Amino acid sequence: MNKILKKKPLIITLFVVFFIGLISTAVPTIRNSLFPDAVTTSASKKKLPIYCVDTQGKPQISISFDAAWGAEDTDTLLDILNKNDVKATFFLCGYWVDKYPEEVKKIYDAGNDIGNHSNTHPHSSQLSLEENKKNIMECHNKIKNLLNTDPVLYRPPFGEYNDTVITAAEECNYYPIQWDVDSLDWKELGTDHEINQVLNHKHLGNGSIILFHNDAKFTPEVLDTIIKGLKDKGYEIVPISQLIHKNNYIINSEGRQIPNNNTAETTSQSN
Repeated sequence: MNKILKKKPLIITLFVVFFIGLISTAVPTIRNSLFPDAVTTSASKKKLPIYCVDTQGKPQISISFDAAWGAEDTDTLLDILNKNDVKATFFLCGYWVDKYPEEVKKIYDAGNDIGNHSNTHPHSSQLSLEENKKNIMECHNKIKNLLNTDPVLYRPPFGEYNDTVITAAEECNYYPIQWDVDSLDWKELGTDHEINQVLNHKHLGNGSIILFHNDAKFTPEVLDTIIKGLKDKGYEIVPISQLIHKNNYIINSEGRQIPNNNTAETTSQSN
């Protein structure tokens, strides 16, 4: 009896170890069967769009505008860009192209990039792969029919994306583009705030992509000052099509596109 009592703690310990081992084996199996997508997501690397670019020392940056609503400021914005000898990138929604075809032609004829901002400005991360591709290509075809050019830059609406959104863009032969400097012009916080937000942004640097909106309240008033300020800092402002690397690149964990001279094929992966 005493021997059994002395061995009891050891028996209990062995039982606990065995039970923990059983649970650790069984729980992943149960979890995998109930939530296979969650397991796949955690095990795989998240796809990323291009937030900024490794320009290999070149002091180049890009200015971009999202066009989804009004068009009243188009002439003013184009005039400011022209006076400063700057070309920008305009991401257009399909319904904006339908409503303002003459504005689209003005933007394109002035030498600016035309990008795709989806057809209907949906929450793309809530759509399936095929739904995303359909929305992208509907906008693509509208731009193609109007300008006889094939856009290759895609910006998801609201800046929302997941692996499905990025895959859809890539399968439609697009470079998914985000930004690393947000002017916050859509918040309408005033001219001084917008100027400071861009020129003193913590992420502003070689390869930055700056976000504006074509119908923001204060942007027409501050754009000239911001452009001159960027030039005073030594930056050359180029359209995104000239900023990014077209092939042989990787995208690191912060969304920076980096040349990859060790591969012969284009990649779009995060480290």
